[in-house]
Amino acid sequence: MTSNNKKGLALGRGLGALLSTNEPGIGGTTMVEIACIEANPFNPRTHFESEALEELASSIKALGIIQPLTLRQISPNRYQLISGERRLRASQIAGLTAVPAYIRVANDQSMLEMALVENIQRENLNAIEIGLSYHRLIEECKYTQSELGQKISKSRSDIANHLRLLKLPAAIQAAVRDNELTMGHARALLSISNESEQLKAFEAIKINQLSVREVEQWGKPSSKPKSPAPKLTPKSAVVRSIENQLKAKLGLKVQVNQNAQGKGKITLSFNSMEQLNMLLETLGNS
Repeated sequence: MTSNNKKGLALGRGLGALLSTNEPGIGGTTMVEIACIEANPFNPRTHFESEALEELASSIKALGIIQPLTLRQISPNRYQLISGERRLRASQIAGLTAVPAYIRVANDQSMLEMALVENIQRENLNAIEIGLSYHRLIEECKYTQSELGQKISKSRSDIANHLRLLKLPAAIQAAVRDNELTMGHARALLSISNESEQLKAFEAIKINQLSVREVEQWGKPSSKPKSPAPKLTPKSAVVRSIENQLKAKLGLKVQVNQNAQGKGKITLSFNSMEQLNMLLETLGNS
Protein backbone atom coordinates (compact mmCIF):
# COMPACT_ATOMS: atom_id res chain seq x y z
CA MET A 1 0.00 0.00 0.00
CA THR A 2 1.35 3.46 -0.90
CA SER A 3 1.88 6.19 1.68
CA ASN A 4 -0.93 8.25 0.11
CA ASN A 5 -3.37 5.38 0.52
CA LYS A 6 -2.31 4.96 4.13
CA LYS A 7 -2.90 8.66 4.68
CA GLY A 8 -6.37 8.48 3.19
CA LEU A 9 -7.36 5.44 5.24
CA ALA A 10 -6.04 6.99 8.42
CA LEU A 11 -8.03 10.19 8.19
CA GLY A 12 -11.08 8.38 6.93
CA ARG A 13 -11.19 6.02 9.91
CA GLY A 14 -10.43 8.64 12.56
CA LEU A 15 -7.98 8.92 15.45
CA GLY A 16 -7.68 5.20 16.13
CA ALA A 17 -6.42 4.50 12.63
CA LEU A 18 -3.51 6.87 13.17
CA LEU A 19 -2.43 5.29 16.45
CA SER A 20 -0.62 1.98 16.74
CA THR A 21 -0.97 -0.10 19.92
CA ASN A 22 1.12 -3.06 18.82
CA GLU A 23 4.12 -2.43 21.05
CA PRO A 24 4.23 -4.33 24.39
CA GLY A 25 3.14 -2.32 27.40
CA ILE A 26 1.50 0.41 25.34
CA GLY A 27 -2.26 0.83 25.31
CA GLY A 28 -4.95 1.39 27.96
CA THR A 29 -5.11 4.13 30.59
CA THR A 30 -2.44 4.98 33.12
CA MET A 31 -1.54 7.84 35.45
CA VAL A 32 1.30 10.00 34.14
CA GLU A 33 3.21 12.69 36.03
CA ILE A 34 2.48 16.11 34.53
CA ALA A 35 6.19 16.96 34.81
CA CYS A 36 6.91 14.16 32.32
CA ILE A 37 4.56 15.52 29.62
CA GLU A 38 5.66 17.82 26.80
CA ALA A 39 3.28 19.99 24.75
CA ASN A 40 2.33 18.90 21.26
CA PRO A 41 4.50 20.95 18.85
CA PHE A 42 1.96 20.31 16.08
CA ASN A 43 -1.04 21.72 17.94
CA PRO A 44 -2.58 24.53 15.84
CA ARG A 45 -4.18 26.11 18.90
CA THR A 46 -1.97 28.86 20.26
CA HIS A 47 -4.49 30.91 22.26
CA PHE A 48 -6.20 29.64 25.41
CA GLU A 49 -8.70 31.86 27.23
CA SER A 50 -7.74 32.14 30.89
CA GLU A 51 -11.34 32.36 32.08
CA ALA A 52 -12.30 29.15 30.27
CA LEU A 53 -9.23 27.38 31.71
CA GLU A 54 -10.19 28.50 35.23
CA GLU A 55 -13.71 27.11 34.74
CA LEU A 56 -12.30 23.80 33.51
CA ALA A 57 -9.88 23.71 36.45
CA SER A 58 -12.77 24.15 38.88
CA SER A 59 -14.62 21.29 37.18
CA ILE A 60 -11.51 19.07 37.41
CA LYS A 61 -11.15 19.86 41.12
CA ALA A 62 -14.75 18.82 41.69
CA LEU A 63 -15.11 15.87 39.32
CA GLY A 64 -11.62 14.92 38.18
CA ILE A 65 -10.59 14.43 34.55
CA ILE A 66 -13.47 12.63 32.85
CA GLN A 67 -11.76 12.21 29.47
CA PRO A 68 -8.11 11.03 29.70
CA LEU A 69 -5.40 12.76 27.72
CA THR A 70 -3.79 11.00 24.76
CA LEU A 71 0.01 10.81 24.79
CA ARG A 72 2.82 9.22 22.86
CA GLN A 73 5.91 7.91 24.62
CA ILE A 74 9.12 9.45 23.30
CA SER A 75 11.57 8.03 25.88
CA PRO A 76 11.35 5.77 28.96
CA ASN A 77 9.97 8.53 31.15
CA ARG A 78 8.98 11.26 28.71
CA TYR A 79 5.68 11.73 26.90
CA GLN A 80 4.37 14.10 24.28
CA LEU A 81 0.79 15.31 24.11
CA ILE A 82 -1.31 14.11 21.19
CA SER A 83 -4.61 15.65 22.35
CA GLY A 84 -5.89 17.33 25.50
CA GLU A 85 -3.75 20.45 26.00
CA ARG A 86 -6.65 22.38 27.56
CA ARG A 87 -7.16 19.56 30.07
CA LEU A 88 -3.44 19.49 30.81
CA ARG A 89 -3.25 23.24 31.41
CA ALA A 90 -6.39 23.21 33.56
CA SER A 91 -5.02 20.28 35.57
CA GLN A 92 -1.91 22.30 36.34
CA ILE A 93 -4.10 25.21 37.48
CA ALA A 94 -6.11 22.77 39.62
CA GLY A 95 -2.89 21.67 41.32
CA LEU A 96 -2.78 18.11 40.01
CA THR A 97 0.60 16.41 39.72
CA ALA A 98 -0.55 13.45 37.59
CA VAL A 99 -3.28 12.90 34.99
CA PRO A 100 -4.95 9.84 33.42
CA ALA A 101 -3.81 9.22 29.86
CA TYR A 102 -3.91 6.81 26.96
CA ILE A 103 -0.40 5.96 25.78
CA ARG A 104 -0.12 5.47 22.04
CA VAL A 105 2.56 5.26 19.35
CA ALA A 106 2.58 7.80 16.52
CA ASN A 107 5.21 9.21 14.21
CA ASP A 108 5.62 12.93 13.50
CA GLN A 109 3.49 12.81 10.34
CA SER A 110 0.66 11.11 12.23
CA MET A 111 1.04 13.56 15.11
CA LEU A 112 0.66 16.48 12.75
CA GLU A 113 -2.39 15.05 11.01
CA MET A 114 -4.04 14.02 14.28
CA ALA A 115 -3.46 17.35 15.98
CA LEU A 116 -4.78 19.33 13.03
CA VAL A 117 -7.74 17.12 12.15
CA GLU A 118 -8.83 16.52 15.73
CA ASN A 119 -8.74 20.24 16.51
CA ILE A 120 -10.64 21.18 13.36
CA GLN A 121 -13.37 18.64 14.07
CA ARG A 122 -13.61 18.80 17.86
CA GLU A 123 -12.20 22.02 19.26
CA ASN A 124 -13.62 25.53 19.16
CA LEU A 125 -10.80 27.00 17.09
CA ASN A 126 -11.07 30.56 15.85
CA ALA A 127 -11.18 31.20 12.11
CA ILE A 128 -7.47 32.06 11.86
CA GLU A 129 -6.40 28.89 13.67
CA ILE A 130 -8.64 26.87 11.38
CA GLY A 131 -7.12 28.59 8.34
CA LEU A 132 -3.61 27.82 9.60
CA SER A 133 -4.61 24.19 10.19
CA TYR A 134 -5.95 23.90 6.64
CA HIS A 135 -2.77 25.50 5.32
CA ARG A 136 -0.51 23.07 7.17
CA LEU A 137 -2.51 20.03 6.05
CA ILE A 138 -2.26 21.21 2.45
CA GLU A 139 1.39 22.24 2.57
CA GLU A 140 2.87 19.60 4.89
CA CYS A 141 0.55 16.64 4.31
CA LYS A 142 0.20 17.32 0.56
CA TYR A 143 -3.60 17.44 0.33
CA THR A 144 -5.50 19.38 -2.29
CA GLN A 145 -8.42 21.49 -1.11
CA SER A 146 -10.85 18.93 -2.55
CA GLU A 147 -9.10 15.99 -0.88
CA LEU A 148 -8.96 17.81 2.44
CA GLY A 149 -12.65 18.68 2.22
CA GLN A 150 -13.53 15.02 1.75
CA LYS A 151 -11.33 13.87 4.64
CA ILE A 152 -12.67 16.33 7.22
CA SER A 153 -16.23 16.68 5.87
CA LYS A 154 -15.86 20.36 5.01
CA SER A 155 -16.87 22.07 1.79
CA ARG A 156 -14.18 23.30 -0.55
CA SER A 157 -15.57 26.83 -0.21
CA ASP A 158 -15.23 26.65 3.59
CA ILE A 159 -11.57 25.66 3.20
CA ALA A 160 -10.92 28.35 0.59
CA ASN A 161 -12.60 31.07 2.69
CA HIS A 162 -10.52 30.22 5.76
CA LEU A 163 -7.30 30.10 3.73
CA ARG A 164 -8.02 33.53 2.24
CA LEU A 165 -8.14 35.04 5.75
CA LEU A 166 -4.41 34.34 6.02
CA LYS A 167 -3.84 37.00 3.32
CA LEU A 168 -5.15 39.77 5.59
CA PRO A 169 -2.73 42.10 7.45
CA ALA A 170 -1.46 40.77 10.78
CA ALA A 171 -3.47 43.29 12.82
CA ILE A 172 -6.73 42.15 11.24
CA GLN A 173 -5.84 38.47 11.67
CA ALA A 174 -5.15 39.15 15.36
CA ALA A 175 -8.58 40.77 15.75
CA VAL A 176 -10.26 37.70 14.24
CA ARG A 177 -8.18 35.42 16.47
CA ASP A 178 -9.18 37.41 19.57
CA ASN A 179 -12.88 37.44 18.56
CA GLU A 180 -12.82 41.22 18.11
CA LEU A 181 -13.78 40.94 14.43
CA THR A 182 -16.28 38.54 12.88
CA MET A 183 -15.35 36.26 10.02
CA GLY A 184 -18.05 38.00 7.96
CA HIS A 185 -16.33 41.34 8.40
CA ALA A 186 -12.93 39.78 7.70
CA ARG A 187 -14.20 38.23 4.46
CA ALA A 188 -15.66 41.61 3.46
CA LEU A 189 -12.25 43.22 4.02
CA LEU A 190 -10.80 40.74 1.53
CA SER A 191 -12.86 42.42 -1.18
CA ILE A 192 -10.64 45.49 -0.71
CA SER A 193 -7.51 44.88 -2.77
CA ASN A 194 -5.26 47.53 -1.19
CA GLU A 195 -3.77 46.65 2.23
CA SER A 196 -3.74 50.25 3.48
CA GLU A 197 -7.42 50.57 2.57
CA GLN A 198 -8.13 47.29 4.35
CA LEU A 199 -6.59 48.75 7.52
CA LYS A 200 -8.56 52.00 7.10
CA ALA A 201 -11.77 50.02 6.74
CA PHE A 202 -10.82 47.93 9.77
CA GLU A 203 -10.44 51.09 11.87
CA ALA A 204 -13.79 52.32 10.57
CA ILE A 205 -15.41 49.04 11.63
CA LYS A 206 -14.11 49.52 15.18
CA ILE A 207 -15.00 53.20 15.43
CA ASN A 208 -18.25 53.38 13.45
CA GLN A 209 -19.54 49.80 13.86
CA LEU A 210 -19.81 49.30 10.12
CA SER A 211 -21.97 46.43 8.90
CA VAL A 212 -20.60 43.71 6.64
CA ARG A 213 -22.55 45.25 3.75
CA GLU A 214 -21.00 48.67 4.39
CA VAL A 215 -17.51 47.14 4.39
CA GLU A 216 -18.24 45.38 1.10
CA GLN A 217 -19.07 48.77 -0.42
CA TRP A 218 -15.88 50.39 0.93
CA GLY A 219 -14.22 52.50 -1.75
CA LYS A 220 -16.79 51.63 -4.39
CA PRO A 221 -18.69 54.43 -6.17
CA SER A 222 -22.26 54.80 -5.03
CA SER A 223 -24.63 52.69 -7.08
CA LYS A 224 -27.54 55.01 -6.30
CA PRO A 225 -28.78 56.43 -9.62
CA LYS A 226 -28.53 60.16 -9.93
CA SER A 227 -31.75 62.09 -10.32
CA PRO A 228 -32.16 63.25 -13.91
CA ALA A 229 -31.68 66.96 -14.43
CA PRO A 230 -34.97 68.76 -14.89
CA LYS A 231 -35.82 69.45 -18.49
CA LEU A 232 -35.79 73.12 -19.42
CA THR A 233 -38.45 74.59 -21.65
CA PRO A 234 -37.54 77.04 -24.42
CA LYS A 235 -37.36 80.59 -23.13
CA SER A 236 -40.54 82.53 -23.64
CA ALA A 237 -40.61 86.12 -24.80
CA VAL A 238 -41.42 87.20 -21.23
CA VAL A 239 -38.39 85.35 -19.79
CA ARG A 240 -36.09 86.80 -22.47
CA SER A 241 -37.40 90.26 -21.70
CA ILE A 242 -36.71 89.84 -17.96
CA GLU A 243 -33.25 88.51 -18.78
CA ASN A 244 -32.47 91.61 -20.90
CA GLN A 245 -33.77 93.98 -18.22
CA LEU A 246 -31.51 92.41 -15.60
CA LYS A 247 -28.48 92.59 -17.89
CA ALA A 248 -29.10 96.30 -18.47
CA LYS A 249 -29.65 97.12 -14.80
CA LEU A 250 -26.78 95.03 -13.37
CA GLY A 251 -24.26 95.35 -16.16
CA LEU A 252 -23.52 91.62 -15.94
CA LYS A 253 -24.17 88.50 -17.96
CA VAL A 254 -27.51 87.07 -16.79
CA GLN A 255 -29.19 83.79 -17.58
CA VAL A 256 -32.75 82.98 -16.59
CA ASN A 257 -33.78 79.32 -16.91
CA GLN A 258 -37.24 77.91 -16.22
CA ASN A 259 -38.63 74.35 -16.39
CA ALA A 260 -42.07 73.13 -17.40
CA GLN A 261 -43.36 73.42 -13.82
CA GLY A 262 -42.46 77.09 -13.68
CA LYS A 263 -39.43 76.61 -11.41
CA GLY A 264 -36.03 77.90 -12.40
CA LYS A 265 -32.95 79.85 -11.48
CA ILE A 266 -31.16 83.07 -12.32
CA THR A 267 -27.40 82.87 -12.92
CA LEU A 268 -25.26 86.03 -12.62
CA SER A 269 -21.70 85.93 -13.95
CA PHE A 270 -18.94 88.39 -12.99
CA ASN A 271 -15.32 88.65 -14.10
CA SER A 272 -13.72 90.56 -11.22
CA MET A 273 -14.09 91.68 -7.65
CA GLU A 274 -14.91 95.13 -8.99
CA GLN A 275 -17.94 93.77 -10.85
CA LEU A 276 -18.98 91.81 -7.74
CA ASN A 277 -18.78 94.93 -5.58
CA MET A 278 -20.82 96.89 -8.14
CA LEU A 279 -23.45 94.14 -8.07
CA LEU A 280 -23.65 94.27 -4.26
CA GLU A 281 -23.98 98.07 -4.35
CA THR A 282 -26.73 97.85 -6.95
CA LEU A 283 -28.66 95.25 -4.95
CA GLY A 284 -28.15 97.24 -1.76
CA ASN A 285 -29.62 100.39 -3.36
CA SER A 286 -32.60 98.62 -4.83
